[in-house]
Amino acid sequence: MELRQVEYFLAVVEHESIGGAAAALGVSQPTVSQSLRRLERELAVQLFQRLGRGMMLSAAGRAMVGPARRILRDTAAAEDLLAPRSGPLTGRLDILAFPAIASGLIVDVLGRFRCTHPRVAIGFGALRDEDDAAGLLREGHCEFIAAHLPLDSFEADGRAQGTDDGAHAVDDGDDPVEVLPLGLQEYWLAYPPGTEVPEGPVPLADLPDIPMIFAPRGSSVADEFAATIRRGGRRPPVAVLAAHREAWGALVLAGVGGTLLERSLVEYAADDAVVRPTEPPLARSFGLAFRPRNLSPVGATFLEFTRDHLRRQRESDLE
Repeated sequence: MELRQVEYFLAVVEHESIGGAAAALGVSQPTVSQSLRRLERELAVQLFQRLGRGMMLSAAGRAMVGPARRILRDTAAAEDLLAPRSGPLTGRLDILAFPAIASGLIVDVLGRFRCTHPRVAIGFGALRDEDDAAGLLREGHCEFIAAHLPLDSFEADGRAQGTDDGAHAVDDGDDPVEVLPLGLQEYWLAYPPGTEVPEGPVPLADLPDIPMIFAPRGSSVADEFAATIRRGGRRPPVAVLAAHREAWGALVLAGVGGTLLERSLVEYAADDAVVRPTEPPLARSFGLAFRPRNLSPVGATFLEFTRDHLRRQRESDLE
């Protein structure tokens, strides 16, 4: 197995097609196709299922993603060790973020980090299920997980221990996990255009009888907010149970019903939708999960960069 084959494999994973991978890599489609076929012959497994022009990972392909990303990170780390000490940091940083928090602080930190280290390539993927976080880190799909706290999948694996700067570690045998809190994410109400809602925060004990868009039960965030609303004494009617959160904003603007969305998102839609904070405020903490012993030089640098950014932010807030 050659390194180029691994790169081509991951490019197809990320772009979900040979054409998209070839365009991103700057090579021809036959070059990518032939490389994949050789890799499948060498491994004696089928990595993809061909669906028209698209590519869907097989079970073997999904199992290959984590090790493949580890190979690229390890290769970049070895090259960095052999490079002159005064040279720029090079390599790859892989982060998976839950879509609800893939904006704001985490994007700001990534942007600043990339400006400081322009030779580092960043893979910023979507974490579809926060319950998968522990397994994805363990299998090497990424070095960092950005998700809501607490991460139940980690807490179930080991005993939590306090650490400096607000972080906590989970004792998971020979492979401990550390979680670095990043902050709080506030959630606001968003209603269809023209909805009559009084100005100012909306009391949870007096929510209007406007149909709502929620996630099906089983989502930690949705379940927590639903319980908070029920404790307030109101149960607004449900318009839609939508598992795809990306559709919630569009459903609101289409007049289907109201919903709870991240403040950063609803403020962008304030010119179209009717947005209001809640009373009491609805918020959840979020942070980065990682395995310190497995961090590459790029990962370790990013962690220190993030901690320094948080320190500067706290000092600025105290001034």
